[in-house]
Amino acid sequence: MNYKKILQKYRKDRTRLIEILKEIQATEGYIPEKGILSVADELGLSRAEVEGVISFYHFLSARPLGKYVIYLNNSITAEMAGREKVARAWEQEAGCSFGQTSADGLFTLLETSCIGMNDQEPAALINRVVFTRLNPEKVSQLAGWMREGRAVEDMVEETGDGANNHQLVRAMVRNNIRKTGPVVFGDYSAGQAIRKALETTPEGIIDEVKKANLLGRGGAGFPTGLKWEFCRKEKGEQRFVICNADEGEPGTFKDRVILTERPEMVFEGMAIAGYAVGARLGILYLRHEYSYLRRYLEHVLQKMREQGWLGQNIAGRGFAFDIEIKMGAGAYVCGEESALIESAEGKRGEPRDRPPFPVQKGYLNLPSTVNNVETLATATQIIVHGANWFRSMGTPVSTGTKLLSVSGDCQKPGIYEVEYGLTIKELLEMVGAEDTLAVQVGGPSGNCISEAGFGRKICFSDLPTGGSIIIFNRSRDLFAVVRNFLDFFIEESCGWCVPCRAGNVLLKKKFEKIASGLGTVQDLKEIEAWGKIIKSTSRCGLGQTSPNPVLTTLSNFREVYESRVSKEADFIPEFDLNRAVAEACAITGRKFQEEQEHA
Repeated sequence: MNYKKILQKYRKDRTRLIEILKEIQATEGYIPEKGILSVADELGLSRAEVEGVISFYHFLSARPLGKYVIYLNNSITAEMAGREKVARAWEQEAGCSFGQTSADGLFTLLETSCIGMNDQEPAALINRVVFTRLNPEKVSQLAGWMREGRAVEDMVEETGDGANNHQLVRAMVRNNIRKTGPVVFGDYSAGQAIRKALETTPEGIIDEVKKANLLGRGGAGFPTGLKWEFCRKEKGEQRFVICNADEGEPGTFKDRVILTERPEMVFEGMAIAGYAVGARLGILYLRHEYSYLRRYLEHVLQKMREQGWLGQNIAGRGFAFDIEIKMGAGAYVCGEESALIESAEGKRGEPRDRPPFPVQKGYLNLPSTVNNVETLATATQIIVHGANWFRSMGTPVSTGTKLLSVSGDCQKPGIYEVEYGLTIKELLEMVGAEDTLAVQVGGPSGNCISEAGFGRKICFSDLPTGGSIIIFNRSRDLFAVVRNFLDFFIEESCGWCVPCRAGNVLLKKKFEKIASGLGTVQDLKEIEAWGKIIKSTSRCGLGQTSPNPVLTTLSNFREVYESRVSKEADFIPEFDLNRAVAEACAITGRKFQEEQEHA
């Protein structure tokens, strides 16, 4: 294979390393040693640097894969929708277990974290093509087509609604927009906002966004206007606007829908941010799981250039700003803005030390503002309609509307645009949820609310969320939910710092001891203390929130934990000697009773 041709296609740009590796893998089925060495040599990198990038990302592989690579989502909503039966069906069809490739080299079965399809589970990525609402019968049909050698794209028999039906998308994904609001899904005419923005000064744009009190919609809630102001004031030969489209929080899929149905609004928001901070280039960092949208988004960008909303002379005002798309390769931690920047530069997505902050030294160590998809779309509407209009919605602190991704045990899962201040009870009624045990607000890193908290409000001063809402009814095992979330954080930790890398594993072991009925009151105290240590000593947001599945359920459902522990014993060993001897006897063919008498 001519690796140099691929490298020349990307102009031997170090920041395009991930895309270079993806193209090699797409061509050869994996990234062979000779490819690693060639890339390292041409880009002036060490072999270890290239291998380090490959090993970091979930969707890159240095080992041969099958012709059809099936990544089956293992999120909690997939489990609730019957994932186990789907997984067993794939194993039966492939003749191998997950983590393996079939003997004929046709199938590779792999697990993956949330792929943003929580409202249409069980879902899987097969050679980058999304398949939703899987069941054993559909698995059998797909496997049959694979044996016939059919292209994966041709296995999509029915496409979804809206732009999912566009010829450049052709995805079976559905938007499931259940409730629209006046902001993200309000009236919109492309070009109106940037034209109006260019009629005022950059400082005027920043002031308007500050007056609107637009807080970051990714979950952290940092004031957008303030972030833009900080970035503009930093000295640098160049500045960048980065759109964070790496929504990896299990249960979140609202950015997917925005990018499908409102991409112009997002791109226009990026151009407005570019004008405000003094940037000429914007980067859309798109998660790998949404690769199926890339050609469509490139098409939209080109159309906007032709219409004069992007490019060298936007709206005839002499302002130059353009946008390029960079792809992720599967790493939840890249949702953290500094890790995202590292990934956009073609590196392992490991969070940076702070300070300096991205607005000081971001992409290529130059001032950069990183904003969420929904935040940028919202900024576009603020410029059109004004800060006062925006502040008339929501609460005094949490102004405007919020897109919620609702999944789990409800009649109408999907996207809801609501005003901040909505209570959990009101939301449950809206989505058709009955006999609800718990509501996970903000995904695994958020808060698990019991019925006693259903009067609480979705807003930054009470229950903040990036958008994920997962509902569990009383038939669900809360421990199964927590276990799934803990496994997710262990898998997605970048491994840089000890509290996160080792602490989460220890936390899971302590949790399993309690769940198995071998815990004591002291174990409850220890698991709580360990969780607080991990939160307070971890380097980035992943470790600082990873104990939340345990801590919030322990706080709001303490009786569930207490029902599993012994109140008499101070210590119960995890090791069961009799069970271990019985297992050994079964293996060796000796009688368990004789071994006990001998002991």
